[in-house]
Amino acid sequence: MKNFEGLGLSPTLAQSLAHMKYIEPTPIQAQAIPLALQGHDIMGTAQTGTGKTAAFAIPLIEKLLTNPRGSALVLTPTRELGKQIMDIMHQLLGQKSTIRTAFIIGGESMGKQLSQLRARPRLIVGTPGRINDHLERGNMMLHDTDFLVLDETDRMLDMGFTIQLEKIFKYLPGHRQTLMFSATLPANILKLSEKYLRTPKRVSVGKTNVVAANIKQDVCRIEQDKKYNELINQLHDRSGSVIVFVKTKHGADKMAKKLNRDGFESDALHGDLRQSKRDNVMRSFRDMDFRVLIATDIAARGLDVPHIEHVINYDLPQVAEDFIHRMGRTARAGAEGSAISFVSAQDGTKWHAIERLLNPNAVNTKGETSRSGKNRRSRHRRSTNKQHFSDGHKMAA
Repeated sequence: MKNFEGLGLSPTLAQSLAHMKYIEPTPIQAQAIPLALQGHDIMGTAQTGTGKTAAFAIPLIEKLLTNPRGSALVLTPTRELGKQIMDIMHQLLGQKSTIRTAFIIGGESMGKQLSQLRARPRLIVGTPGRINDHLERGNMMLHDTDFLVLDETDRMLDMGFTIQLEKIFKYLPGHRQTLMFSATLPANILKLSEKYLRTPKRVSVGKTNVVAANIKQDVCRIEQDKKYNELINQLHDRSGSVIVFVKTKHGADKMAKKLNRDGFESDALHGDLRQSKRDNVMRSFRDMDFRVLIATDIAARGLDVPHIEHVINYDLPQVAEDFIHRMGRTARAGAEGSAISFVSAQDGTKWHAIERLLNPNAVNTKGETSRSGKNRRSRHRRSTNKQHFSDGHKMAA
């Protein structure tokens, strides 16, 4: 598959792809789309930022456009990712489409969603918790849902959605096409695919435990109480949009206020914000109304903002796999990006888990990552504290 024109897609979808300037498919799209169009179940894995959304969205829309019956359901772990998926779906459907859609996520009015569901949508995108709420209330019927997508499945399981997913499957017809996409492939994903997918085709692009090679990474060993001052230094040294990851919701709000006070236009994104506020924050960040986004791991996946040039891990993630997803917020669609991780003495266990994930065969006794048997290290120019230095190696590229 060298281009989308050779797929024989419906005129409406072909026109939408041309308008969106989708010409040459990414590797995951080239592998997955033809198989999905043939009706196969798919278990797909690829690094974040490689075009997984279009890999399932294109065959899904093609099926809706060419079949007058049946509906599709897309399950996603977060509201932000769900919104991005729905935006792409609407672009693919085209402005004059008569196919109704429903966006069913937590944090929004149940009444508004009930109105969407009463209109008998053929495409539903939502989060497992709110989808279950409507199913249990009898607001939603999935008896004709013959196309199911689980996106970022590993994240949904990490967030504790296993029970909700199991309940949703009970409402679905046994005969359906299921596409399951994930950035990583732990054992619980394989178990889920064995239970609910029918002889799936395995689609995998690249390794799932690596950071994109076009991201320049640094590691800053630093004392906990010196992190904020170093963050200021990093923001001064870097130009362009920055996403700073922190551990807690309160910490995100506190840091955004502090940075604004210190002259850096910032805002916070986390799960306690109302959906309208989250939408406003992301709209302003995409429009470059402010430069620094402070976020919890709610933004580690599914946040597609092409102009993010830098990722700063102020706090390390609780789950090692989220380190890879955080890195994937920069260097989107082949662009270059940079990242730095602050590692304090308290972070030793977390950092070692990250190193084991990235390069399990090349972690030496000091917990420093090697590449091809050689350590790559560089001093941080700004460092004035002998205990504060940078391991400027590229990890598991």
